[in-house]
Amino acid sequence: MGHLDSPRIENTKLDDAGTDTSPIDEIHSEARHAVDAEHRLSLPAALRLYPQSAGWSIFFSLGVIMCAFDPQLLGQLYATPAFQRDFGYWYKVRMGSPIGQVVGALAAGYPMDWYGRKKTFGACVLLTSGIIFIQFFARSLPVLLVGELLGGLVLGSYAVIAPAYASEVCPVALRGTLTSYVNLCFVAGQLLANGVVAGTQHLESHWAYSIPFAVQWVWPAVVLVGLPWAPESPWWLVRVGRVSDAEGSLRRLASSKVDIKPAVAMIVETERLETEIQAGSTYRDLFRKINRRRTEISVGVYVLQVLSGVYLVSYATYFFELAGLPTTSSFNLGIIFLCAGFLGTALSLLILIPRFGRRSLYLGGLLTLSVLQFLIAILDCLPSYPSTPSLPYAQAILMIAWNFIYDATLGPVCFVLLCEVSSSNLRAKTIAFATAIQAAAGIGMTIAIPYLVNPDEAGLRGKVGWMFGGLAAIGFVWAWERVPETRGKTYEEIDGLFAEGVRARHFGRS
Repeated sequence: MGHLDSPRIENTKLDDAGTDTSPIDEIHSEARHAVDAEHRLSLPAALRLYPQSAGWSIFFSLGVIMCAFDPQLLGQLYATPAFQRDFGYWYKVRMGSPIGQVVGALAAGYPMDWYGRKKTFGACVLLTSGIIFIQFFARSLPVLLVGELLGGLVLGSYAVIAPAYASEVCPVALRGTLTSYVNLCFVAGQLLANGVVAGTQHLESHWAYSIPFAVQWVWPAVVLVGLPWAPESPWWLVRVGRVSDAEGSLRRLASSKVDIKPAVAMIVETERLETEIQAGSTYRDLFRKINRRRTEISVGVYVLQVLSGVYLVSYATYFFELAGLPTTSSFNLGIIFLCAGFLGTALSLLILIPRFGRRSLYLGGLLTLSVLQFLIAILDCLPSYPSTPSLPYAQAILMIAWNFIYDATLGPVCFVLLCEVSSSNLRAKTIAFATAIQAAAGIGMTIAIPYLVNPDEAGLRGKVGWMFGGLAAIGFVWAWERVPETRGKTYEEIDGLFAEGVRARHFGRS
């Protein structure tokens, strides 16, 4: 069920009657018309013509807020006296969700291809609703660990479903904005977790942590009310041979002014092309020669988020305290840190991504993040650091700037590239595999960062900037050679460029 075979696509008709017997040359003509229309479409015009597409994409991204809320919640609960009293050492609990997400992300690729994006999303939301009961009623470490592990298994799927769905329901002009919105949901989930814990941390009973866990039921309630009316991905519908249903789905995603037949023809033509080049649809196909480069890019741009230092976000408040700042100032700076990330992502999806290329934003972001990490490390090495109160504040400002730049470049652009460089047949599995590898790298950082910064262990404080700055610099060299420019290109055009072996630096000119 992964994709259509060539005869089936070649016999597809897109006439007014909706039958399936048109000649292939008519599909070619309709597809070319759709490609030309996509290239002429501006962002404002796309929003006017495809408001439902934007709305449903935002709706599916609610799952990402859940994905970000839970692990951030545990990090904040560590400072809650009631949580410490009932669960003691929190480190094992915090590992449950990331480990679960590795397995959950890989598993998500199968039902997304078998049953579609909509049904998979609905099943995951129902599972999340049930697993929250375990977390809510947990009063011991083993029970909470089980809840976090099971929760992670499902949460990992949301980071796969949301970008895949967004990339398949919108025109090229909206693709960058809506796929990068996934990153905004990650930041929003982290901010909400901080805010909820700030409101309950002074409670002395179990409600100090039970209320934050209960808040997680809000999103499943919203999703389950709206999901029955959500349209399925037209790309998935074409892939399983339901071309007429794909046409109906596109009608629900676009305004009445849009002629959706050329769009259906373009999807059919792209599927036919991928069948011809034998892209495949299994995890094994990710490593075939025709797909290996695309898999490398997808994994690389995602893992570089971890290697450049994104997991420091979870330890921002603690890092500020280690730098010598007062506890109150550290907490306030932690909030400002996350707010800077939110503003950076908003700037990116509204202004930067629609106007600038993916490659230039990604490369510029990596280089800037590397420089900022080196500056943080240099300040930490100054002989006058222990006796100069202004230096920790300077480091805090640099960290806030780092998070702003990260969430304006690497954070959101990664999700855009993930969706654009993967083939349509392998999109779900490519995103799933890259998400699992990124989560596995995140587990490593979750173990390493406390050891690196804790005073009673490595005690590096801001000197960790040498490591993350160096890794970001190495990543920049890799990205310069491997990350292509995909802005403004249809999936069919991207397929062609990869099939021809065009170098990453030449994608933008092709």
